[in-house]
Amino acid sequence: MFGVKPRASLPLEALESRYGSDRHGLVWGYRFAPGRAARAIDSAGAAEWLAAKEAPDTFLWLHFSLSNANAETWMRAHLGLPDSFHEALHESVGSTRLEQEGNSLVAVIHDVLFDFRFDAEGVSTVILCLEPRVLVSARLKPLRSLDKLRTSVKAGETYRSSAELLSSLLRDQSDVLVDILRKSTARVDAIEDTLLENRLSARRKDLGALRRVLVRLQRLLAPEPAALFRLLNRPPAWMGEQDVQDLREAAEEFSTAANDSAALVERVKLLQEEVAASVNEQTNGTLFILTMVTVLALPLNLISGMFGMNVGGIPLADKPHGFLVIVTIVGTLTALLTWLTLGRRRN
Repeated sequence: MFGVKPRASLPLEALESRYGSDRHGLVWGYRFAPGRAARAIDSAGAAEWLAAKEAPDTFLWLHFSLSNANAETWMRAHLGLPDSFHEALHESVGSTRLEQEGNSLVAVIHDVLFDFRFDAEGVSTVILCLEPRVLVSARLKPLRSLDKLRTSVKAGETYRSSAELLSSLLRDQSDVLVDILRKSTARVDAIEDTLLENRLSARRKDLGALRRVLVRLQRLLAPEPAALFRLLNRPPAWMGEQDVQDLREAAEEFSTAANDSAALVERVKLLQEEVAASVNEQTNGTLFILTMVTVLALPLNLISGMFGMNVGGIPLADKPHGFLVIVTIVGTLTALLTWLTLGRRRN
């Protein structure tokens, strides 16, 4: 009416993509073929590919954002995943695990957030379901290892099976844990150098916080060894020998990282004990000085209190050398108490 051109509205898909996923909750999707780089695929293309059930030598990787309420609805409608996968989407934080459910593998993997700042609260969860023709992953927030794996896929790295893709993800997660351990070791080294220089600026509270972070990360990031090795001993029939070997190598890397983490936790514990011993030594030294002052002042306080009562019968009051006698007695008693106190301390 007033000559103002109305602004065209953006499609719903474009608006929702700003939040990291399309209207079905798909963050990214890739289609893999033997010997070829992966191709990106959207939710509509994935639905058609799943319905066609063709090309048995190819597989998909579909990654969903659980912050989109439509993600689980789409997965239930098109994927037919086991119930344990959907139950894991609503579970509280537990340990990392990888279990077999029928012909599928269901994994719950904890990883640090992409903007992790060395805080145990910055740990998030990704739930995966592995089948011969599809790998499904779902999370609430961006994670380091997932982003690293996606970068490799976008760079053209090829994968022969969904199991190999899962092994790569586990190795990336192991690398994240190793990176955290490397930074933790640097912090522990700095604290240890401070202690060796007899500077107690590193408080036990700081060491305690670092130890809690390491213990929690070790518990959350490292997978349950029993479930993982049970899977390696009895893998699904569709999983090839090379896939099992890849998973075994990933498990060994995790085991090494977990052992390094346990060793670092033990080292932090020893540093805590060293700080406590140093603090106790300083405290004991201060208490000894206070005790010495109190002991040395005891004869003087006792005699001055007695002679300051201003009552009759005070000894040596009429003697010309009475003050010298009292000083001699006080000095002798002080020397005797000093000798007894120092002698006990040496023993």
